[in-house]
Amino acid sequence: MSKTRVGIINVTGYVGVELARLLCQHPEIELVSVTGRSAAGQRLSHVFPHLSSINLTIESKLGDVEIAFSAMPHEESAKEIMPLVDCGVKVIDMSADFRLKEAGEYQRWYGFTHPAPQLLAQAVYGIPELHRAEIASARLVANPGCYPTSAILALYPAARAGIIQPEIIIDSKSGVSGAGRTLKLGSLFSEVNEDVTAYSLDGHRHLPEMVQEIGAAFGNETPKITFIPHLIPMTRGMLSACYAPLIPEKVPGKDLQKGVRDIYLEYYRNEPFIKVVDAPPHAKHTLGSNFCHLYPVVDQRTGRLIVISCIDNLGKGAAGQGVQNMNILLGLPETTGLLAPAVFP
Repeated sequence: MSKTRVGIINVTGYVGVELARLLCQHPEIELVSVTGRSAAGQRLSHVFPHLSSINLTIESKLGDVEIAFSAMPHEESAKEIMPLVDCGVKVIDMSADFRLKEAGEYQRWYGFTHPAPQLLAQAVYGIPELHRAEIASARLVANPGCYPTSAILALYPAARAGIIQPEIIIDSKSGVSGAGRTLKLGSLFSEVNEDVTAYSLDGHRHLPEMVQEIGAAFGNETPKITFIPHLIPMTRGMLSACYAPLIPEKVPGKDLQKGVRDIYLEYYRNEPFIKVVDAPPHAKHTLGSNFCHLYPVVDQRTGRLIVISCIDNLGKGAAGQGVQNMNILLGLPETTGLLAPAVFP
């Protein structure tokens, strides 16, 4: 049986190169084409020596593929994707360009007029634990952002079960790789080392994804979400602390803590990459993996639900989830090529 031919648009960013690392060892696909404008014509193994096993030259245009990953920046990604979808190539977009359902939201949050609003209705938001059936038949999968992935997975079961009020606070910490590979003053080692900073307090671009997906869990009631992201001095990893007022009478049983935990265990019972853990997780517990660790707990004093969520921002928060979506598109077991445990130390 022949392998599926797969390509990556813009392999030279952190998400693109992580995709290459995962795809080169995938048993059911063949990585046949990678592009990158700044490194076109160079061997991939020369630009990224850790990928010495991949015998490919970085091209300026994508070759003949059946599935394409686009790791281009927002706005630019949509322009690359449009002709591919028209030609019947299935696409997994790693940018934000197809995550939101309302075209007008792109002007508000990203500052551009969407070039392909007709594709927004076709695109499936790519969290498998929420939209697996739709992903399986999709032509275009919008891979979620890293912050939304951590927060949505943390809050969706509680919102769907109706045990929390739609007044939510999400406090997230991300490694510096989340800022991308482009040279920026705020990402330099001397700027981020031994420092923690909050940013985008007036509204982060990932916020509308959270409102869209968590709102659907509330039955399309628009939740009020305060989201504060932080940059912390580590390369990769993400920890989100999510808070919402609990509705005790909606929690089954007399023991609130057990009742909440049972809701999470049941919702994620058959999900191979979601672990409802017994103690507050560390960012390192998911480092280099496609796993998400969740720790739901009830603050009895304040009557709030607290959920701690840990993912690797380049794993379940980006490339790992992209490969999981590809597996679904191909009818493969979702875990194919993704079961490596976290890296330690």
